[in-house]
Amino acid sequence: MRAVQVREFGSYELADLAEVADPVAGPGQVLLDVHAVPLNFVDLLVIGGKYQFLPPLPFTPGKGPAGVVCALGAGVTALSVGDRVLAMAESGGYAEKIAVDGSQCYRLPDALSFADAGAASLVFDTSWFALRDRARIQPGETVLVLGATGGVGLASVQLAKAMGARVLAGISSLAKEGIAREAGADAVIDLSAPDLRESLRAQVHAVTDGRGADVVLDMLGGDIFDAAIRALAWRGRLVVIGFAAGRIPTLKVNYLLVKNIEVSGLQVSDYRKRRPDQVAECYREVFGFFESGALRPLPHRTLPLADFKVGLKMIEERKTTGRLVLLPKD
Repeated sequence: MRAVQVREFGSYELADLAEVADPVAGPGQVLLDVHAVPLNFVDLLVIGGKYQFLPPLPFTPGKGPAGVVCALGAGVTALSVGDRVLAMAESGGYAEKIAVDGSQCYRLPDALSFADAGAASLVFDTSWFALRDRARIQPGETVLVLGATGGVGLASVQLAKAMGARVLAGISSLAKEGIAREAGADAVIDLSAPDLRESLRAQVHAVTDGRGADVVLDMLGGDIFDAAIRALAWRGRLVVIGFAAGRIPTLKVNYLLVKNIEVSGLQVSDYRKRRPDQVAECYREVFGFFESGALRPLPHRTLPLADFKVGLKMIEERKTTGRLVLLPKD
């Protein structure tokens, strides 16, 4: 089969597409024909040797592939050959086949094509755990999503709406307002406004009758975190998901005490390892929302497996709009 091979940590330009032996499903595993796999910023970190969980060399990158079960390992009874599934594999997705634990596979609803599932992979589960587990969202609350037009951001806007929240979309430019509104945002917060420390809070207060946001999901960090935490309502919760803005912020914790607010972090891979039952609950709800029409597939662009470097370069240079998905069968 064809698979991307990383033989040394560093630039993705050092990786190549090679012919390798087909994997074999071991005990508890299934073998998938991979039909779609997302390209993610985290893939650059893994390939570069900068991620907290690194596979042994050589390896095939690619998290969260979608495909068809083509063989069952010993002891697998919950799945059948021919099932369409999303697999929460931590690596190995940039390939035509992958062996993955059956317990990490979730049957896809008919409402999702493989490409749609690839676009949803790793972003809707991140959003779900941020909202349901870390922020404990309640219907009627106001959620501010920072970086609302990125992958996790767009998923969070849709999912928060499906969960009954009012959603404010924090966007880097008002030129992106249409994207945020299309995803379901009730209002937009301009993160490019002057004096962000004051203007972000003023914008949030203006659309919440001075109350502030009950929940903030922060994919950005840096100065935006510093401004956003001031926009939390009393007993508000901010969830740290990433630092796309570059700087990892710090916080004087007396501010948490004065406003009775919480700051928590989310590393969703830990849930896949430590709380598989909760991950299954996540996908039951997310896929149910897709089936009911409460969620819609994210905008995405597809590429053949051979163009993996093209896609990673676009992500590295921040030239993507929507999600990028590899189709190994093309």
